Amino acid sequence: GHATLSRDWSTPMSIVGANGIELAFDSFGEAADPAILLIAGLGTQMIRWTVPFCTGLAARGYRVVRFDNRDAGCSTHLHHGTPPDLGALVAALMAGRRPELPYTLVDMAADAVGLLDALAIGRAHVVGRSMGGMIAQIMASEHPERVLSLTSIMSSTGNPALPQAAPDLLALMMRPAPDPQADPAAFLAHRLALARRLAGTGHPFDEQAHGALVLEETRRDYDPAGTARQLAAMVAAGDRRQHLARIAAPTLVIHGGDDPLVPPACGRDTAAAIPKAELLLIEGMGHDLPAALQDTLIAAIDRHARRASA
Repeated sequence: GHATLSRDWSTPMSIVGANGIELAFDSFGEAADPAILLIAGLGTQMIRWTVPFCTGLAARGYRVVRFDNRDAGCSTHLHHGTPPDLGALVAALMAGRRPELPYTLVDMAADAVGLLDALAIGRAHVVGRSMGGMIAQIMASEHPERVLSLTSIMSSTGNPALPQAAPDLLALMMRPAPDPQADPAAFLAHRLALARRLAGTGHPFDEQAHGALVLEETRRDYDPAGTARQLAAMVAAGDRRQHLARIAAPTLVIHGGDDPLVPPACGRDTAAAIPKAELLLIEGMGHDLPAALQDTLIAAIDRHARRASA
């Protein structure tokens, strides 16, 4: 909602109309430079693309734009859309029925295109993580004229044959979170336990950085129902391999060798499904982007964008 705008921000943020809703975004680098659009994952906010990461990319000669997806952070929350019952949703999908949803990932891809329109960006290098990778893939297949290159990070194809997340991690994710207002310490402990489980083994877990990020996200906005609506859109997206086969943009698939939520096989399947895609499997990386890997990721995204533009 609009009430959130009265809070003080650690980074300047703007709001713009796109695809019939309002999106919160910020931008780094020169407006005239080639654009990189960063798309966030399920239930997370644009600040997960950290300022050092964004400024590091911008320093290589890009206009870097990050934004909150609908139902996250300071963008429009679709409070009128009742979060679907996931059990009923899965049952409908199994029976071959199209479930009633507040919106789909196709709508979320159209939001991102609307943001480019609002910023007068014709084409961008599109980079998405996790659910954001799925949204980026849909942009590349449905709006090819807007996508200079695609980088899909820790994402998947929806192929039902792929391995599932680690059961103990799913159990941790399904546990209801303590109320951040009523018991902030328990909420933080719950979020840190999840973040630690998602992290890879290749780099020490930075509890302080993760804790600060959780607190900042919660301060910007906390909406579990919004996350549930995003999750429904993601679950209903199904097997997208035939859409991925249509992608013409040069594609880089980045995946963590240690990813417990979206196993590495999902990254391999993504690279196999997209014509001429390149796979970068990073050993020791889990389902997150630790500061220790920042330079590796910036270099990979930059190299891919330059090759795509050449």
